[in-house]
Amino acid sequence: MTFFPLNTAQREAVDYLDGPCLVLAGAGSGKTRVITAKIAYLLERGYKAENIAAITFTNKAAHEMLDRIRKLSPSSSPKLLISTFHSLGMRILRAEAKALNMKSNFTILDSADSAAVLSDILATTDKQTLRKAQAQISLWKNAALSPDQAWQQAGNESEGIIAKAFMRYQQTVKAYQAVDFDDLIALPLRLLEEKAEIRERWQNLLRYLLIDEVQDTNNVQYALIKHLTGPRAMFTAVGDDDQSIYGWRGADVKNLADLQRSYPQLKLIKLEQNYRSTNRILAAANALISHNPKLFEKKLWSEHGTGDPITVLPMEHEDAEAENIVTRLSAHRFERRAKFSDYAILYRGNHQARVFETHLRQQRIPYITSAGQSLFD
Repeated sequence: MTFFPLNTAQREAVDYLDGPCLVLAGAGSGKTRVITAKIAYLLERGYKAENIAAITFTNKAAHEMLDRIRKLSPSSSPKLLISTFHSLGMRILRAEAKALNMKSNFTILDSADSAAVLSDILATTDKQTLRKAQAQISLWKNAALSPDQAWQQAGNESEGIIAKAFMRYQQTVKAYQAVDFDDLIALPLRLLEEKAEIRERWQNLLRYLLIDEVQDTNNVQYALIKHLTGPRAMFTAVGDDDQSIYGWRGADVKNLADLQRSYPQLKLIKLEQNYRSTNRILAAANALISHNPKLFEKKLWSEHGTGDPITVLPMEHEDAEAENIVTRLSAHRFERRAKFSDYAILYRGNHQARVFETHLRQQRIPYITSAGQSLFD
């Protein structure tokens, strides 16, 4: 089986099968390549495709991983389980619904559905109140707290009201033979914790786990991983404490540190070669993240040379910013005789796209928006 080219650290991460492994993967260090190559290596070493699971956070990442493995092992890819945490949870719930007195064809409530249930319980249509209640209940579920535990931990009157609503909400959703998005992980975890036969069945089915972006796991997701891997602890977790940005939705970077406590035999492998950026960009990034609280020390480096100086241009407002960027892009393209497709504009949120699109259209510069729909479409 032909693998992608791998550097020394990547090869070590792929080859290691003697127990639990944490791959500390800096930005742009080829973590998806490692996961994909490791799946291929597991198949080569005799693991059956149906006994391997790769868990990611987004459908996009799952599809990208599956596309890569199809090129390495076309015959095995249909049997592989490459999914998000929620898709895996749904699979477990569909198979084990009877143990929860549920039908296997249960309904999954979206955000609007769950808001409607809470609206009836709280007797309000105020969107801000409903969003606050939804967010708090979600945090409780992702911390593996039951309605009773949430009630006991409620820190003020507002949280107490939401905790009571949480109890009625769960009863109502169950009566509807439904689950919400958070239940797709919380309920499978409960099954694995309470039902030994179900836990052993899934541990025997999923004999090797690969977990992407482990620094973004919340308490429920992390506990689900531990119950699925079981005493064999055959897994590779890939993550980076410097890329943990989802604390606001319950992610806990402490899970990375807990891996070392829970698995003393954990193998730690660092991927520090960056394939995206020049050394000047990495030096700036290293200087900035040096101020972060550190679980693991690492330093990114690159073979892409020194690179151009980094320029910071203060602008009075977003319109001036967009106009300046589009003008500079147009001039640079003319000087270099380049193609428009050689350029990209990166922004932090989709709300910033409108002003850029407006100036690009004014300058008759063709563009496409990635992972989103153009305002003008």
